[in-house]
Amino acid sequence: MRIAQVAKTAKTYLPATLDAVAALGAHIAVARRELGWTAAQLAGRLGVSPDLVTRIEKGAPGTAIGTVMEAAVLCGVPIFGVEASELGRVADAARTQVALLPQRVRTPRTEISDDF
Repeated sequence: MRIAQVAKTAKTYLPATLDAVAALGAHIAVARRELGWTAAQLAGRLGVSPDLVTRIEKGAPGTAIGTVMEAAVLCGVPIFGVEASELGRVADAARTQVALLPQRVRTPRTEISDDF
């Protein structure tokens, strides 16, 4: 029995996305080194491999966002311009804003002009 292989298509990212991921990775690398931690020590704290820490620090866009954010918080890198202790307030404000918006976004109907 043959198993069909599905070809993966490469995901393309916007330049600004790649810049943001690279900047966050670099901030994590700087903070980790300032803390005196090796990549292996940060990996142990995150529960991941040292290779994954290297990919995070190099700005690999395919890395899980939760892992990247956890690395940033562990290293003390400010996220959204605030310290970790303020992230709850930022999240609450964002959730409040979302709650005030409609739950669904509908495409406006196009009226057909029958005025000939």
